[in-house]
Amino acid sequence: MIKVPMTSEGYNRLQEELKRLKSIDRPAIIRAIAEARDHGDLSENAEYHAARERQSFIEGRVMELEDKIARAEVIDVSKLSGSAVKFGAKVTLAEEETDEEQTFQIVGEDEADVSQGLLSVTSPLARALIGKQIGESVEVTTPGGAKSYEVVTVAFA
Repeated sequence: MIKVPMTSEGYNRLQEELKRLKSIDRPAIIRAIAEARDHGDLSENAEYHAARERQSFIEGRVMELEDKIARAEVIDVSKLSGSAVKFGAKVTLAEEETDEEQTFQIVGEDEADVSQGLLSVTSPLARALIGKQIGESVEVTTPGGAKSYEVVTVAFA
């Protein structure tokens, strides 16, 4: 079984979503299907078909979340330290051409949101950064071409 690394915040978000799906969304969709069934002919009942489609989505997401939670390897970032980039690190990078700085935290796939500064551990940039020290350079191929970054800071919060 392949473990899925994630922070405790990411793990808690998955747990909350699973709880909501099971306790709120699933019962609501069951009621909606029962109500749509009461409207008669199911072959021409758009409400029924929409409710069944939504139920299928919910059940699929429940199975996906249960699998990820079962395989979760929760990493407590507050207990990490060091000067090398690793999972959970907050890394400040300077683009070597423009000296523009950006800060990212390396997190699990399900937690990633680049607009929030959360970079997936499986992304090309994060993979290139793992193991780098302050002052080292990394080159990454992006859709816009190759970019070079310098590691400015590495912190664990």
